[in-house]
Amino acid sequence: MASLLSPFPLLSLQPPYHHHHSLKKGVPCLVRDSLSSSNSIPQVVVTRESGKNKQIIKALEKRGISSLELPLIQHAPGPDFDRLPSLLTDKSFDWIIITSPQAASVFLEAWKAACSPKVKVGVVGAGTARIFDEPVQASQGQLHLAFTPSKATGKVLASELPDNVGKSSSVLYPASLKASNEIEEGLSRRGFDVLRLNTYTTVPVQSVDVTLLQQALSAPVLSVASPSAIRAWMNLIQNEKQWSNNVACIGETTASAARRLGFKKVYHPEQPGLEGWVDSIMEALTAHEELHRF
Repeated sequence: MASLLSPFPLLSLQPPYHHHHSLKKGVPCLVRDSLSSSNSIPQVVVTRESGKNKQIIKALEKRGISSLELPLIQHAPGPDFDRLPSLLTDKSFDWIIITSPQAASVFLEAWKAACSPKVKVGVVGAGTARIFDEPVQASQGQLHLAFTPSKATGKVLASELPDNVGKSSSVLYPASLKASNEIEEGLSRRGFDVLRLNTYTTVPVQSVDVTLLQQALSAPVLSVASPSAIRAWMNLIQNEKQWSNNVACIGETTASAARRLGFKKVYHPEQPGLEGWVDSIMEALTAHEELHRF
């Protein structure tokens, strides 16, 4: 098993990313295999940023599925990162809209820096809502989680967010620089006054362990949780013309990105989230086994 001090060569993905801030110090250049033996072929490659794969690995282990952790992306501050705390201090909004666990983490950091003002939050789904569980309990009513749409997509959120009858509702939308304009456009069409801040972005990891990459290329299923991750994988395998294994995506948005990039065997749940994602991984594994049974 490769360790953090492994002498294995690294494959560089891009020039180092520099920024005067850092949401997390250190760059995950080397990653560890979750299998007991480096000679085993893992069944699933998990690709979320370093430190955020534990939940999916544990869920797969419960079903007897082995996994290899190969983070493909990392987060970095966006151009509006510094504006969020002062904006929360100086202005109030009818809604704060949060559409990913990372957006939630960045928002909560800024909210605390702004001395925890009273806010009403709408989140896209259960995975994002979980990031708020402890802060809501500790906030003494200052942090109110008030809305989740019937389906965990930006389009549905924008169509279902409650408005103020007779007057415009103000919305603060702290988001990834790479997120689409679907939410602000959908809300604006309904008469909401939306301010979007690009508080973070995702970039490919700077390098990966070549030995782990070779194991990943052999795995039947690649699991991805964002369009950024599938793009990073595409960049890694551009010289691997024969790679045609299955891709299991966390939701429809990531699956659409995978198909646009030319991946053919793409699986995703109807509802984004961990449970559906695991089901899609199992479906992808079953399809792979059936294909290779004959």
